[in-house]
Amino acid sequence: MDFNKVVEANKQNIKNIIRLITKEDNEDLEQEVYVKIWKNSEKYQEKGSIKSWISTIAKNTSLDYVKSSYHKAAQISDSEDYTLSCIKDKKVTPDENIIKLERQKRITEAINQLKPKFKEVIIMAEINGYSYEECAQKLKCPIGTIKSRIYNAKKELAKKLQDLL
Repeated sequence: MDFNKVVEANKQNIKNIIRLITKEDNEDLEQEVYVKIWKNSEKYQEKGSIKSWISTIAKNTSLDYVKSSYHKAAQISDSEDYTLSCIKDKKVTPDENIIKLERQKRITEAINQLKPKFKEVIIMAEINGYSYEECAQKLKCPIGTIKSRIYNAKKELAKKLQDLL
């Protein structure tokens, strides 16, 4: 496995998964995913696609991060010094966060309004990172059908979310 090629081919997918789960861009988590890929590359068995394997690592790493941050938040003491030391310096303003959350909500609602067969392939391919071939295998239908459904789903989403584009 050529690590550099694998990282380059999956970079955006890893960022998307982290952003989807943690609701933030987190370069530290990205680095952690790359380290896990590198350390476990010998354990990878070519039974499924490498993209799915990497997606699983990114998803699990992100979920672990979310769980640990909630755990830390639940154990915060009343000490003002401790609270001040834990405050993250985010460049995003509260207004930008609200806009971002509203945008995510609108996208989620638009996806949920799709026909079930369109919704299913959009979630599999665009959110979970499955390849068209993997979608076709899981749904037991031709790859052309998958491509058509994704195209039509994206077309409907573009109409519904035109003002966001």
